[in-house]
Amino acid sequence: MRKKLNEVNSGKLFLSGNEAIARGAWEHGVHFSSSYPGTPSTEIMETIGKEYPEIDAQWAPNEKVGMEVIAGASFGGARVLSTMKHVGLNVAADPFYTLSYIGATGGIVIVSADDPGVHSSQNEQDNRLMGRAAKVVVLEPSDSQEAKDFTGIAYEISEMFDTPVLLRVTTRICHSKSIVEVGPRVEVPVKGYTKDIAKRVPIPANARKMHSRVVARLKALEEWGYDSPLNRIEMGDKSIGIITSGISYQYVKEVHPEVSVLKLGMTNPLPWRLIKEFIDQVDNVMFVEEGEPYLEERIRSQFLIDGTGSELMSVEGELNPELVRKGIRNGESLPLTFEEIALPGRPPTLCAGCPHRGAFHTLSKMKASSTGDIGCYTLGLMPPYNALETVVCMGAAIGVLAGIEKAVGREEMPKLVSAIGESTFVHSGITGLIDMVYNGNTGTVMIMDNSLTAMTGGQENPTTGKNLRGEPAPALDLVKLVSACGVKHVRVVDPHDLPEMKRAFQEEFDREELSVIITKRPCIMQYKPKRKTIAVLDPDKCVHCKICVKLGCPAISWDAEKKIPVISEILCWPNCNLCVQVCPKDALSKDLEGVV
Repeated sequence: MRKKLNEVNSGKLFLSGNEAIARGAWEHGVHFSSSYPGTPSTEIMETIGKEYPEIDAQWAPNEKVGMEVIAGASFGGARVLSTMKHVGLNVAADPFYTLSYIGATGGIVIVSADDPGVHSSQNEQDNRLMGRAAKVVVLEPSDSQEAKDFTGIAYEISEMFDTPVLLRVTTRICHSKSIVEVGPRVEVPVKGYTKDIAKRVPIPANARKMHSRVVARLKALEEWGYDSPLNRIEMGDKSIGIITSGISYQYVKEVHPEVSVLKLGMTNPLPWRLIKEFIDQVDNVMFVEEGEPYLEERIRSQFLIDGTGSELMSVEGELNPELVRKGIRNGESLPLTFEEIALPGRPPTLCAGCPHRGAFHTLSKMKASSTGDIGCYTLGLMPPYNALETVVCMGAAIGVLAGIEKAVGREEMPKLVSAIGESTFVHSGITGLIDMVYNGNTGTVMIMDNSLTAMTGGQENPTTGKNLRGEPAPALDLVKLVSACGVKHVRVVDPHDLPEMKRAFQEEFDREELSVIITKRPCIMQYKPKRKTIAVLDPDKCVHCKICVKLGCPAISWDAEKKIPVISEILCWPNCNLCVQVCPKDALSKDLEGVV
């Protein structure tokens, strides 16, 4: 049996960047972590929860709360960690900016996992810009070893300079694996709480002094960065000098190991003296960075130099070795030898047996639509449902619904609902619902409760009755919560009961008051059936109408030669009965007796 990672005190481990950050937090005596799951950062907290019991770790309702809780723990002298994807830092921006002024008693490290290429997000935001705006230190590791090491250095910086530190990683760092040299945990005593009004209460009189300290701190960090191992010059061919950071450094070294490189591990504040030394030693400067031309714009404006980068390598999407090779010396080096594997297109779809399918199928059949949110149910926009029309950010579905009603009136769009998951509702949808109650809206909100934070891999949340480590926890009662917000009409519906789902929608569409429908059925990722059963086709009854295929279920395909639906024994989910309900000729059946 594999040893628990906290039992491995020395040697080498094969870790992803996320696992390495978790390891770095453990090795450097972190006491407490509070975060909200978000790809590509989620596995940091999951690794802590599974492997490092010495760290008190918990899921927060949202990123803002997570950062506020770690702020309090830092005030008490504990080393703390909060992780989030890049858009999560937007949610946490209020405490983030003010913590820069307040500083850190116990070390504060905040992980922002950016998503170039938009693999699982709604934008390609580059949070180096956020770190600079907040005047906090930004560190950028380039592989798993640095992810671990930089985490430790981040705590040293945080406590030495009295500052939060933003550890900025990207999808490729988070999810790629490499060998990491590991060490034992170093226990760091909790310093304890000491009352300090001038430090922790940023009323204007205090905040002005705090800002002065922040400005002085950045100057001290700039000088510290000159000798820091985080930043280094690697001299080679002096005809080209590459300034780079993060994963981009690895691409440069892979395709052009001969060039001179300035590798910046700390990208805010920038070590201007070291940068000037590098520029003076090379003939031409080029910038290779993933995301916005952050380094390029700052360095070119500081030294009034020419330099190329963003015009050769797009600010859109992820970089890769081939793009970097072409950008640096197009045609002067050998192309990469690997070939891309041609794979068939696979559009995203709801899982077979997904509880959201019944709700979106019903909306589609009723020619209704929804304002959407961030989660698995975002896939309600895809064919065959085409039932979702807007997505803005976490929790926005409810506010957007309210705004549309205010703009065009209920009469113009009587069949419009907001679709929001239970975890997202707790994250940032509650205040939108209160707004609807307070300001007299009359729409319908659909809270899609599948008892998991499913999109990010099935994490617990305040409604599930379990905490991060799977231990029993109080479960938030959504019906009572919604009623307490002032909603008079709340109903719970099984989304796999299609007649009841249709009846619920119709009754709430006809109602001239605000209402909430809670669709409740567990995500299949947490459902463990006691026996397997699949839908069975009677070919003599089938009239080849393809209505079952139009459910969009991955378990149902169409045999063009026989002109009949084919049910996958592997994908068909035991407790789902949707295809049986939609078949107009009773050609499909499913024995659900005994399936739980």
